[in-house]
Amino acid sequence: MKTPPGPPPPPPSPLLQGTLDLLILRALSTGEMHGLGIARRISQITRGAFDVKPGSLFPALYRMEERGWLASSWGESENRRRAKFYVLTRAGKRQLRTETAEWGRVALAIRAALETP
Repeated sequence: MKTPPGPPPPPPSPLLQGTLDLLILRALSTGEMHGLGIARRISQITRGAFDVKPGSLFPALYRMEERGWLASSWGESENRRRAKFYVLTRAGKRQLRTETAEWGRVALAIRAALETP
């Protein structure tokens, strides 16, 4: 007997999606990387606070490429496997600057709110 499906999952949070985009842009600011390299770099730059799974990473990379923030090409990874490598475009570098400034403002506002008695 089949169990009835539960309620649909909640929609993804725009805050989390925006955070992932910013972290991907930041990871790629040092140069071209393949998906696993991007995930490793995000973990490194966040001191392990974020462990990006492929199910989140690859749809985000696709979406960001569609927006023109990333360009990609196929190549060989360090373990000699075929991999898609990503690089920031000029628009991606602009987006990184924009999102970095915005997150700076958000972080200051949240900090002020948390420190206000």
